[in-house]
Amino acid sequence: MSRPARITIDVEALRHNIRVLRGHHGGRVLAVLKANAYGHGALACAQSLADADGFAVAFGDEAKALRATGVHAPLLVLEGVFSVAELRTASLESWWVVVHHEEQLAMIERCPLPAAALNVWLKLDSGMHRCGFDPQAFRAAHARLMRSGKVSSITLMSHFARADECDSEFTHEQIASFDRATAGLPGPRSLANSAGVLCWPAARRDWARCGIGLYGAGIRPHGDLRPAMRATSEIVATRDVAAGESVGYGGRFVATRSTRVGLVAFGYGDGYPRSAADGTPVAAGAQTAPLIGRVSMDMLTVDLTDLPSAGVGTEVELWGRKVAVDDIAARAGTIGYEVLCNAKRAPMRYIGAP
Repeated sequence: MSRPARITIDVEALRHNIRVLRGHHGGRVLAVLKANAYGHGALACAQSLADADGFAVAFGDEAKALRATGVHAPLLVLEGVFSVAELRTASLESWWVVVHHEEQLAMIERCPLPAAALNVWLKLDSGMHRCGFDPQAFRAAHARLMRSGKVSSITLMSHFARADECDSEFTHEQIASFDRATAGLPGPRSLANSAGVLCWPAARRDWARCGIGLYGAGIRPHGDLRPAMRATSEIVATRDVAAGESVGYGGRFVATRSTRVGLVAFGYGDGYPRSAADGTPVAAGAQTAPLIGRVSMDMLTVDLTDLPSAGVGTEVELWGRKVAVDDIAARAGTIGYEVLCNAKRAPMRYIGAP
């Protein structure tokens, strides 16, 4: 019998989620596939989302990999290009490129390219202060791109810092800053990430860029979104531990009663967060068992004392439909994004794939 750890991706959940997000947004939606589609498999997700209006990745190598495997849909590179050679590749492979700082703009001006070779997304720093042109410099950057003669289209964009806080005054200010800086400029607009689509109607412009919401995580309220990834394994052994005995590395968990311990074949080597606290929920069959003891590379342990029907062979869900990945992340002091991106080693299979 092979090790029972598995990662299952529900392709129909992906399709459902993009329909929900597009329905809220009203405009076109880019499905964000960066970081291997947040751990879900970039190529498989691209093939399963053929009705997406386009895709977005973080950097050029991710774009090249998708183009090389036959993905011909619009493809936005969110970090933009890092060299003249990569800029030429963007032109040849029809990447859409974000321009968010002076060197990228100057690179376009000095690089010999065919006329109207690039579709550019010009990024404004509306308050996040990570990347993008300052509002005072934005119009000048737009004018330089137009004068270069190398740009076929300019989409005006920005990125939210606190869109998941659905009552944040800061996001109101970012939207207002964007509208002031872009007033009168031609071209489509893009403001909303997943949280922007669901929480901020004023941010719903021509294009949305949906990442974590596409995978059914990361946003409260989730609305009708469904988790696409399910991490499962089985209980592979049980043992009884007396009161006062410890379990696992470092003896972090000490039993306060006679405790029936279940051993699960899944650990931080598979992507389960090592920092998850005692009491983190684990679904064992139709019930929930608390994590006990420090997570190991290949295994973790749960308290089965109150679950007499659970034993060797019982399916365990680490996150998915029964246990929200964001809840696991919160118990580990991180975010669901990181847990999903770290899913690895366990075999991955797709259900509902074309």
